[in-house]
Amino acid sequence: MVFYLIGLGLGDVEDITVKGLSIIKKCKRVHLEAYTSILCYGLDKSKLEEFYGREVIEADRTVVEQNSDEILDGADVDDVAMLVVGDPFGATTHTDLVLRAKERNIPVKVVHNASIMNAVGCCGLQLYNFGETVSIVMWLDGWEPDSYYDKIASNMEKGFHTLCLLDIKTKEQSVENMMRGRKIFEPPRYLTCAEASTQLLKIAERKKASGIEPVYNESSPCVGLARVGWDDQKIVYCSLKEMSECDLGPPLHSLILPGHMHPLEIDMLNTFKLNA
Repeated sequence: MVFYLIGLGLGDVEDITVKGLSIIKKCKRVHLEAYTSILCYGLDKSKLEEFYGREVIEADRTVVEQNSDEILDGADVDDVAMLVVGDPFGATTHTDLVLRAKERNIPVKVVHNASIMNAVGCCGLQLYNFGETVSIVMWLDGWEPDSYYDKIASNMEKGFHTLCLLDIKTKEQSVENMMRGRKIFEPPRYLTCAEASTQLLKIAERKKASGIEPVYNESSPCVGLARVGWDDQKIVYCSLKEMSECDLGPPLHSLILPGHMHPLEIDMLNTFKLNA
């Protein structure tokens, strides 16, 4: 039979495609990948179950990345689906799952949907002017990585825009609980545009202190996007300094550092200017 990867889109239960919904209704088992993104009501599978009229099995990071056999078992004799917020290939985890299915000679079919990677065009920046996407991780005490700066610099030197995906931490364990083998998880945390901008400005200060002229500064323009595809979507265009002090509300957030902009892009962004 078939293992299906089905994108759910960005908003709510109604964002699924007609094709995706019909497949869900006929599958033997339906799993929900529950850690790389969230819908507008979080990851409350009961809302999905109510809409689909069937059981949905939650699959956390441990199941998907370490125990994928739990998902793929039986997919050689029955149709099995994995639901993914956004588009199925928005995370490398899902590519790995496809490879594992192919190793077991299980046919794979994909039902695509909108993701932040293409919906980001809602701010007015043209998709073909984007360079490499970067992930900005949440800094912790004593751990402040900045390797993504090099990709941002490379994009800016070429005049490309940079989409920054902001860190999500769900079902994470503290070091103490992990060492003691306790299945106690920390509350979900989501990096905000304000926090990401603050980190970027600190990285710029470090570069300057080491004799490197950073590719951006406090006055550099940026675009903050919150809850794209939801009813309360918010977009703000301002400087990095202003963004570091801007509250865009609940998650999920994404940040864009524009490169060279066409006049039409600037006109569109100006409609989202802070305090305009």
